[in-house]
Amino acid sequence: MFELPPAIDGPSAWYGHDVSRQSDWIETLTADEVAEVESAARRFEHAEPEWDRLRPVDFPVPTLSRRLGAILQQVIAERGFVLLRGLPIEHWGRRLSAVAFLGLGLHCGRLRPQNARGHLLGHVRDVGLSSRDPHVRIYQTKERQNYHTDSCDIVGLLCLQPAKAGGLSSLVSSVTIFNEMRKRCPELAQVLFERIETDRRGEVPAGQKPFFSVPVFNWHAGLLSAIYHRMYIESARRFPEVPPLTAEQTQALDLFDALANDPALNFQMGFQTGDIQLVHNHTLLHDRTAFEDWPEPDRKRHLLRLWVAPENARPLPPIFAERYGSVLPGHRGGIEMPGMCYTVPWNAEESATSDRPS
Repeated sequence: MFELPPAIDGPSAWYGHDVSRQSDWIETLTADEVAEVESAARRFEHAEPEWDRLRPVDFPVPTLSRRLGAILQQVIAERGFVLLRGLPIEHWGRRLSAVAFLGLGLHCGRLRPQNARGHLLGHVRDVGLSSRDPHVRIYQTKERQNYHTDSCDIVGLLCLQPAKAGGLSSLVSSVTIFNEMRKRCPELAQVLFERIETDRRGEVPAGQKPFFSVPVFNWHAGLLSAIYHRMYIESARRFPEVPPLTAEQTQALDLFDALANDPALNFQMGFQTGDIQLVHNHTLLHDRTAFEDWPEPDRKRHLLRLWVAPENARPLPPIFAERYGSVLPGHRGGIEMPGMCYTVPWNAEESATSDRPS
């Protein structure tokens, strides 16, 4: 029988009630740092570079880059998230803001495609779809997302426009969830170290099945990494070769979800216009509350999203290649499809018309 890892201590094993009383996870940019970002972004405001080929040197922010190195360390090896505040995007406009976001993303790692169309820049906005459609990803709706991980090392979000009400970002430590499961019901914790099928939602790489099979909890090189999306685990049962969940699997997933939803463990934050949130998918799960939108089209809740692969990312077990394509830091994660060309959709309308798999 698999022997559970020891309980994990350190900054990644946090509790929401502690984090909510702190503010050191907010990094406010200085006027000089903002000026650097704007100067670098202006160079690409009307250009169409191959963003997947650009590197940090192409987007020079010499003062801020030193600080970004320390911030990235907080995300990868410590608490697992940070909020950058202070970009004046209401004065920049959405194109320049998107360019600035892409450029800052380069300083975190390589940009990875987020869907079957090869989009390096994602638009998180309600486009009137429903998660009941197995080809819809829930960020295209205004529904609550439920706690999950994205298929990349780090996910970044830039808030262009908050919702009229709701749409709060919720975070919980998967390390803390493991510690609690280990303490309360170790036999169910063990179940989550076994392979479990997760739906790809129609975005199937060449030679792969329409689902992947990776454990929720993975212990490798002395590190615990999680990969999780309960809704997609459930929807994978639509494939005839995927067996129904066992009673033990259901109990383990139910306990996992109950812990994720425990207010003592999770933590919610609201976004202001111009906020950038960075989240480490291997040690955190993220969620979004349902929201009510503004009736005016230009006021609708709108976030931009990046998936990033840092060069100094943690080692991942080989089994992650089934979802990430590779486990090589800087080259892993994202959705890779045959004949894919990487693109940057600059507006939500362009993204919405091409965001569904063929």
